[in-house]
Amino acid sequence: MTFASRLTRTPIPFDPARGAEAADRFGDFSTDVRNVIAGAAGCSPYLNGLLARDGAWLRSVLDTPEDAIEAELSGLTRLDLPDLAAGLRQAKRRIALLTGIADVGGVWALEDVTMALSRLADVAVDVALKRLVGAEISRGKVPGQTVDDAETAAGMVSIAMGKGGALELNYSSDIDLICLFDETRFDADDFHDARSSFVRVTRKMAALLSDLTADGYVFRTDLRLRPDPSVTPVCLSMEAAERYYESVGRTWERAAYIKARASAGDIAAGERFLKTLTPFVWRKHLDFVAIQDAHDMRLRIREHKGLGGKISLPGHNMKLGRGGIREIEFFTQTRQLIAGGRDPALRCSGTVDGLAALAAAGWVPATDAAVLTDHYRHHREVEHRLQMINDAQTHDLPTSDEGIARLAALMGIEDATLRADLHARLEDVHALTEGFFAPDGAGASSNVSAGFGDDVTARWLTYPALRSDRAVEIFNRLKPRLLEAMQDAAKPEEALLAFDGFLSGLPAGVQVFSLFEANPPLTQLIVDIAATAPALAQYLGRNSAVFDAVIGGDFFADWPGADALRADLAGVLARASDYETRLDAARRWMKEWHFRIGVHHLRGLVDAQQAGRQYGDLPQAVLAALFPVVTDHFSSKHGPPPGRGAVVVAMGSLGAGRLHAASDLDLIVIYDGQDQDASTGPRPLQTRAYYARLTQALVTAVTAPMAEGRLYEVDMRLRPSGGKGPVATAFSGFEGYQMADAWTWEHLALTRAKVVAGDDSLARDVETIRARVLDAKSTGASVLADVSDMRRRIGQAKQPDGLWDAKIGAGRLQDIELAGQTMALRAGHTGRTTADQIAAGVAGGAIGVADGEALMVAADLCWSVQAAAQLLVGAGIGDAVLGEGGRRFMARETGVEGLDALAAEMNKVCSAANAVITQLVGESHGEG
Repeated sequence: MTFASRLTRTPIPFDPARGAEAADRFGDFSTDVRNVIAGAAGCSPYLNGLLARDGAWLRSVLDTPEDAIEAELSGLTRLDLPDLAAGLRQAKRRIALLTGIADVGGVWALEDVTMALSRLADVAVDVALKRLVGAEISRGKVPGQTVDDAETAAGMVSIAMGKGGALELNYSSDIDLICLFDETRFDADDFHDARSSFVRVTRKMAALLSDLTADGYVFRTDLRLRPDPSVTPVCLSMEAAERYYESVGRTWERAAYIKARASAGDIAAGERFLKTLTPFVWRKHLDFVAIQDAHDMRLRIREHKGLGGKISLPGHNMKLGRGGIREIEFFTQTRQLIAGGRDPALRCSGTVDGLAALAAAGWVPATDAAVLTDHYRHHREVEHRLQMINDAQTHDLPTSDEGIARLAALMGIEDATLRADLHARLEDVHALTEGFFAPDGAGASSNVSAGFGDDVTARWLTYPALRSDRAVEIFNRLKPRLLEAMQDAAKPEEALLAFDGFLSGLPAGVQVFSLFEANPPLTQLIVDIAATAPALAQYLGRNSAVFDAVIGGDFFADWPGADALRADLAGVLARASDYETRLDAARRWMKEWHFRIGVHHLRGLVDAQQAGRQYGDLPQAVLAALFPVVTDHFSSKHGPPPGRGAVVVAMGSLGAGRLHAASDLDLIVIYDGQDQDASTGPRPLQTRAYYARLTQALVTAVTAPMAEGRLYEVDMRLRPSGGKGPVATAFSGFEGYQMADAWTWEHLALTRAKVVAGDDSLARDVETIRARVLDAKSTGASVLADVSDMRRRIGQAKQPDGLWDAKIGAGRLQDIELAGQTMALRAGHTGRTTADQIAAGVAGGAIGVADGEALMVAADLCWSVQAAAQLLVGAGIGDAVLGEGGRRFMARETGVEGLDALAAEMNKVCSAANAVITQLVGESHGEG
């Protein structure tokens, strides 16, 4: 394609005579090309000067502009140091000329223009660094480095920041650079000599690029974005820079590093450095404090530059003014900072790419992202035209009518059109972005009754969450909204006390309060939880980071299932850097999903049965993903697992796949050493000791309190021989023990056993043995007598905790589950759920159909009460502890209005279940 065929717009010559003179040099080109040349020269004295100086070169390359750019950049890499100053300036003139003409003619899009300018900056800095470092090496000033090391700049790197880092350079842009060197390439005694050399190189490089000579300049170079520029040298060691960011790095520096890119010199070292800053830039929790920081920064810039007030075009700053480029960049970068720690897809350096990623993730409405993208591109083109006119690093619109008219002509439109369109765009950007940074009326409210909550709120300032002035400032803006929402609850005082429980357990407040302020729906959610489920509110106080999940995009999506959960957690663990980080990551992940189940249950999106299955899926996914991590870590010290390895077997309710909000985990571990005596590793262990300690490592990984708390409590008393047996069971003796030595209670426990982690072949063999044992023991003569004795002893040892105890008591949940296990064992049935086991009893004739239905009615009601009670108050229910919101929730879950009526209904259905179970096993457990 010819240049002419790619033209999409034509500037209007503001100075027709000057434009015609420039166009005459292209007399053999098409009329369309000459018109673009005339418009460019007639509007821009700078472009006109470049055409006079390098017009012949432009004529030779105009139809292949992309190839011309590549040829110029390639030529720079072959320049020696004495030729560098002139060669770089020539390349800058030519690329500026070609880029300018391609830009005003619409041959290149904005991204093509900024890419060409950014690549020129990269190559210019790279060649300058390498030649200057080479000269230092030749003089013996870089200890331990040879001439060959000049190709990696002896470990020195330039980190491109700002628009250069994002490959978005302006037409007449400064380049913001941070110069660093890899101190690990030098002995400690040589550190200061090496640093002195790199400081000299940095200063010479900046002068080489910035100095204005008869040939012009290359790029004005700004080194002030480095750590603490008033006291640090212009080139720092990477270790010093990393230490600075870890200790005193600020939000604006985090935002700056979104665009950071290793652009010249030792790129590999630069990329390693940037990777070390990932935790600094991308926080692991949603970071809503960044909103306030960015808003404060915007206000300081406006005040410093005098850019406040209404939008008026003359002299308006297209970069920093209201509705300008910086507002779109802040809007994008701040949201990236908020969520980029959790979602790597948001870590885009380019503004347009960042908006697209935010829209795809649901953080910005797609329509808003599209509008801001369009305005951003237009604003940048206006900025480029301003700078093209006189090669000035300016962002200010002209103050005169003549200046505005010249700008409009260079854009190829009428003066009035430019004014109307630009004003509308600036207003639109300001309206879209200002609401995000400074939502109106965040804390405004006048509907709170006088004195409401005074006795409770008086102590709030003593809580850890409100120990900082900033936390108090944000919370004071939130407080009226919170109190108003709690006053609207069915029982305001109950909601207030539950919220007080949440607030008292919150270790720090700035992050959570900022999150609430930016997301009003979360304020209502915490009030709803406080009004209904004090236990869940207290859980939130201890684990406030789980709020991240609510606004993570798919909080209210359908349940993904155990397999998808396991794959998701495995990915999270794979991305963590070390063992402890993986354990904390697993805790964070589990708590978010655990909280999600509770909220879904509370909101009626799932019922007690569905919530129970989801709570059951969660630890199965955790164990399946975590056990390999624990095994790998253990193996690094003691060698690979001997033989086939081990499996983790879920017992009890976990094996049955149904838990409630406060369940612990019943586990056993079975290993198959395959007659291998010991492990082979740095610190080998005998096989039995190996698996015992591996089991202990797993239990520690699950139960140890860490920065993110613990995963679950673990109970291993259901292993062979109970609490007195070895913590890990050898597969070689497992079947023999079950067949010859196990008690009936162990066979009953086996009815709900399920392998959830470990070696697949061993898992299949364990399941085969389980089925074989259940089949063999189904005819045991003592089963019913043993179960009857167990019921009697349970009844003597454990008494129901009030009328609403859904677990303990005759015909209640534990009793029904025992009956189900008994029928499964008697039938040799491998089903694990209570429903499947009762169905097996009916099918085998142990009980009748009506009796099976009676058991299931009682089981379902008891489970609904048990699951609700654990979610709401973390214990059994009672009229004194269950508030109005909790009572309404209990009525919705059970279909029974009022706790007295619920107690009567439970007594009725559990008495019926008790009669069935007593007939089954021949021993009464007591009255229901």
